[in-house]
Amino acid sequence: MPRAYVAGTGKFLPSRIVTNQILVDEYGIDTSDAWIVQRTGIRERRFAEAGLGPADLAYPAALEALKSAEMEPSELDMIVLATLSPEFAFPGSGVLLQAKLGLTSVPAMDLRNQCSGFVYALSVASAMIESGSVKNVLVVGAEVHSAALDLTTRGRNVSTIFGDGAGAVVLKATDDMTHGVLRWQLGADGRYAEALAQRVWDTRARPFIPLDAEGNGKIPPEMLWAQMDGRIVFKHAVERMAGQLLALCWDHKIALDELDLVFFHQANMRINHAVRESLGLPEAKVPSAVETYGNTTAATIPILLDDARRTGRVKRGDLVALVAFGSGFTWGGALVRW
Repeated sequence: MPRAYVAGTGKFLPSRIVTNQILVDEYGIDTSDAWIVQRTGIRERRFAEAGLGPADLAYPAALEALKSAEMEPSELDMIVLATLSPEFAFPGSGVLLQAKLGLTSVPAMDLRNQCSGFVYALSVASAMIESGSVKNVLVVGAEVHSAALDLTTRGRNVSTIFGDGAGAVVLKATDDMTHGVLRWQLGADGRYAEALAQRVWDTRARPFIPLDAEGNGKIPPEMLWAQMDGRIVFKHAVERMAGQLLALCWDHKIALDELDLVFFHQANMRINHAVRESLGLPEAKVPSAVETYGNTTAATIPILLDDARRTGRVKRGDLVALVAFGSGFTWGGALVRW
């Protein structure tokens, strides 16, 4: 049975850097750099220009990943794209990326698992390769949060966290069992589906978008903007990510200290510190980028992977873990021999 391995990585970040002070000075949010850093560890994030969607950010990230893998787009057998911020309600962003890559028949799949999206996408792509159905898969996480953030004081608990960006990896089939995606696990608990949600529409209602007396769409703020119960999210994020990493190690019969690097989802510095400390992981083994990129949801882990590859922090032969938690609640993890 073939195994999937990471043949290349890439990322793309919009050029506009939005510091915490810019949120105060330009957007008028009643907050401060100290307040945001204390609660999240985030100092700045990137915002895409108007007119750009996740597929636009995914395209250069995909090209970088393909270049890193020494491949052409025409060699791809499949695209799996994870995003919570697609351009349209439908179709998905995957087909838009496929068109940008100049492809006309390669299947493109979208996954909506929010902050766990990349791990879910990696798992799907790995399983497809292991089945023998495909050999080369582009896996992408791409987000344009800035188009749908409540950039006012009312929305500061959520809007100060998120940024835009894209990350990509190319998975290739190999018969070499010394490296590749060794194991993956996924989980979900829908009892907490509304603890972190953006209910911009609800198809259980008729009509699915609220209308005013004149029949025009009028979405109240509690539906239009993302809502989060921060305490519940924090508690479950720490418990689930720590538990997921331990479960992966137990399942693969390895000790935590055998891991060379652990790539956690980048949502909040306090969450990741709590997870790391609860497991006794040394800081040197846990890369972080939330300070400069913010929470880019499905893009956080592939962006981290690309940073690590470019800087030489991750090397061939390293044993690494990828762990994420997000809205749903959903979570997942993967062990990869680089």
